[in-house]
Amino acid sequence: MSTTLSRIKSATPIRSLLFWSLSFLAIPLAGYAGTFLVGRVDNPISALLGGAFVGAVIGIVQALVSRGRLPALTWTVATAIGLAAGVTLGTLAVGYGTSLVELAIGGVVTGAIVGLAQAIVLPAKRRWIWIAVTTILWPLAWSVTTLAGIKVDEQFIIFGASGASVYTVLAGLVLLALRLPSAESATR
Repeated sequence: MSTTLSRIKSATPIRSLLFWSLSFLAIPLAGYAGTFLVGRVDNPISALLGGAFVGAVIGIVQALVSRGRLPALTWTVATAIGLAAGVTLGTLAVGYGTSLVELAIGGVVTGAIVGLAQAIVLPAKRRWIWIAVTTILWPLAWSVTTLAGIKVDEQFIIFGASGASVYTVLAGLVLLALRLPSAESATR
């Protein structure tokens, strides 16, 4: 009996990561829906509205697949606000350019702002790690998407599925390493 229990406990981080990894689907799907709603990110209004919509969708999906480790409402709002501001400022910083370098620079700006907004929801000791991680992962995800041959010149709101898979797995590993308490354990 105790062997079975220890196997279940040791599998929990892996299951958590696998479950979290499902959230990668939200990124390209929200991106397509956002692009359908606002069009290309070639002006501040489309960047702001597209970022807010995509951020809200991604935020709620991430909160749901976190299995209670991220508070749904505040994580969703933080992600929506962060992505709206991040996409707006990131695309403005590079003049809506879509070269690999421009997307990487815009990704640094967006990642830092999203990370800052989301970090407010995380436990205080772990906030700065998350900001650094998102600041690194966003340009990485845009680079992966660009190098995968996606037509980034269409000025998408967010990186594609190839970048999303890299972002989601690496972000999930970091969240796992941060050992965020589940809603269950936080109430005990």
